[in-house]
Amino acid sequence: MQPLAFVDIETTGLTAPRDRITEIGIVEVDDTGVREWSSLINPETQIPNSIQGFTGITDDMVRDAPTFEEIAKETLARLDGRLFIAHNARFDYSFLKASFRRAGYEFRPTVLCTVRLSRKLYPEHRKHNLDSLIERHGLSVNGRHRALADAQLIHQFWEQVQRAHSPADFESILRELTARQSLPSHLDSSIIDTLPDGPGVYLFYGENELPLYIGKAKDIRKRVMSHFAADHSSAKELRLAQQVRRIEWIDTGGEVGAFLKESELIKKMQPIHNRQLRRSSELCTISLAESENGHLTPTIVYARDLHPGENKNRYGLFKSAKAATAALRELAVNYGLCHAVLELEKIKAGSACFARQLKKCRGACVGAEPTVAHSMRLLEGLSKLRLKVWPFAGPAYLREGGEVLLVDNWCVLGIAKSDEELWQMVEWPQPQFDRDSYRILSKVATKMRPLAVLQSFRHDSDDSI
Repeated sequence: MQPLAFVDIETTGLTAPRDRITEIGIVEVDDTGVREWSSLINPETQIPNSIQGFTGITDDMVRDAPTFEEIAKETLARLDGRLFIAHNARFDYSFLKASFRRAGYEFRPTVLCTVRLSRKLYPEHRKHNLDSLIERHGLSVNGRHRALADAQLIHQFWEQVQRAHSPADFESILRELTARQSLPSHLDSSIIDTLPDGPGVYLFYGENELPLYIGKAKDIRKRVMSHFAADHSSAKELRLAQQVRRIEWIDTGGEVGAFLKESELIKKMQPIHNRQLRRSSELCTISLAESENGHLTPTIVYARDLHPGENKNRYGLFKSAKAATAALRELAVNYGLCHAVLELEKIKAGSACFARQLKKCRGACVGAEPTVAHSMRLLEGLSKLRLKVWPFAGPAYLREGGEVLLVDNWCVLGIAKSDEELWQMVEWPQPQFDRDSYRILSKVATKMRPLAVLQSFRHDSDDSI
C-alpha cells in the first residue's frame, strides 16, 4: 500500500508568497494504520478579522504556538514519501512549498487533488467543494474550517470512493491525476504543481522583466502546458516555448474576467508575441444625421467624444478614421450607394458622382433615386454594425465565481471581491471607452444585473454565470 497523507491548512490569506499558515492537520495512512496530527502555527503576523471569523483561529490562540520553522522538520518527516492528498491541493501545496523553502527545505511530493478526483469520478455533478461532498456522500462532520477536521473529511471521502470503484479503475484514475507533465529543461518543473486549473490570465517572461506573451484560459494549467507540447502547431509556438524562462498568472472568477484582464494587460505591456491591441485614443464610430436635402449622411466621430453608453444611431467601432472610411467605401460598393451622399467624394451641386458615371450609383446625387430608398439601403448596410445602447439606468454588475465585475456604459469600473471594494468602485471616475471590452461585455449583457438590486456582495448568489 502506498503511504498517504491527507492534508489541510488554515492561513492568514490566499497568497502563498505573502500570507502565512496558521494551522496544519495531517492524517497519515499506511500499512501500520491511521495516525492524526495537527498543530497551530504562529504566523508571525496578524490574522485578519474576516479570517478569524471564518476559521475561529484568533491571534490569541497562535501567540504561543510554534512558528513553521520550528515544526518544519517534523512536518516534513510526516509528509515525506507519501502521496500528498488535499482538497484544492494547489492551495495547500503552494503554501507548504513556500513555507518549507523559507525554512530551508525542498518540498516536492506527488500531489493529488480531491476536487479533481471528484470531478473525474462524478462529472454529472456541478459542485465539488468540500461542503458539497459532505452532503452528497454523507460524510461525518467533526468541525469545519479547522485543519485536522477538514483533513479527516478528505480521508472519509477517499475511503468511500475507493470502496465504490474497482481497484483497477481507481488505480488507473490515480495514475492519470498524479502523472507529471514535462516542461522544457530551462523552466522550473515544480511550477506544474502550482498552476491553477481554473480561469484566468497567464504571462510568459523571457530573460528580462517584460512579458513575451499574455494569454487567457478557462483552465490555466491545461492551456499553459499546451504551449510546451511536443507537436508545436507552428514555428512561432516553438520559438515562444524556447524563450520562456518564467511563468506568472492571475486568477479570475470566470471567462469574462479573463478576457477583460488579458485585453487590459496586452494594451498596457505590449508583449512581443501578442497581436497588438490598439489603444482607444483613435477609436472611431459612424454617426448618422439627416442633411439639409433629407439624406441620411454618415459622419465619422471619435469615440472619445461620445458618451459610451448612448449608442443610438452609432455604427461600428474602428481603429482609426481611415478604417471607418474604408468601411463606408465597402458599403457603397456592396449596396450601390452614392459616394457623394456619403461624403466620400466632393462634387459640384447637380453633378453626378464618379460611381454614377460607371453605373454603380443609382443616382441619389442627381435626384434620380428617391432619398428614402437611398437611406433605407444605407441603414440596411449599417444594421449589422449598430452598437448596443447601454441597457441600464446606471452601473450594473456581473457575478463570476467569487468576483463581481462592475460595469457602467460598457466600461469596466473594476473587479471586486468584497462589499468594500465594490462600493469604492462606484465612486471612481468614468474610464475611457474600450473597443475590446465593449465587444466582450455586449455579448453577456443579458447576464448583468443593475447594481441597485445588489444589496450585499455576499448575497445574490443565484446570479452566477
